[in-house]
Amino acid sequence: VTTFKMPEDFGSVLDKQVIGPTTENLIKSDFPVQSFKPKVQIPFQRLPGQCPRKIEVERRRRLYLTFDIAQLLASEGIDSNQLMPRHHNPDNMPTIEEKKDPIFPVYLPLKIFDNDDYDCRTPEEWILLGLEPGSRDRKPVPGKALLPTDDVLGHEDPKSQNLIYKWIDVGVLDYNKETQLYLVHKTDKNGLVRDEEGRPILNGGITPEG
Repeated sequence: VTTFKMPEDFGSVLDKQVIGPTTENLIKSDFPVQSFKPKVQIPFQRLPGQCPRKIEVERRRRLYLTFDIAQLLASEGIDSNQLMPRHHNPDNMPTIEEKKDPIFPVYLPLKIFDNDDYDCRTPEEWILLGLEPGSRDRKPVPGKALLPTDDVLGHEDPKSQNLIYKWIDVGVLDYNKETQLYLVHKTDKNGLVRDEEGRPILNGGITPEG
């Protein structure tokens, strides 16, 4: 029997044992893991030879992550910045002779054209995705919203001609059933939903003090 001898460059031995990148999600996020999972109409128990439910969920999750609403609209010739109604100057309206498109500017809000017949979840179900198992705190739900890049002017005058609207990553905090509007908060440069003091926004932003 010989004495076990440790190699001097033990670190190099460990480096050689690395078989590939980890599958663990190392990205810090304020969103629950289940909020990214798509809804599938597949039974939990599958017959042999059929695609398991977990694999189908993962396939659709990766597929949906490749979609970008701004690119999809642009491919159809739609300028997202022109989707929001603005104030118009009656003295500076384009004429037919100028051949500008559109001759009649946008004046109807988007919610008139909203249709939820084919939505896979109700607004209440979307909000409940922020609840993690065993937790009482409801986290934000990831989403994208067409918002002005200038927050100050956007709140004062959402129809200003000086505003530029873009699809921005947000965290959905709450939903008002009466007004049918969502309360959203823009994510920071790290993709986190934090308040002015850097704390995660939970339960729609309602503090214990109310």
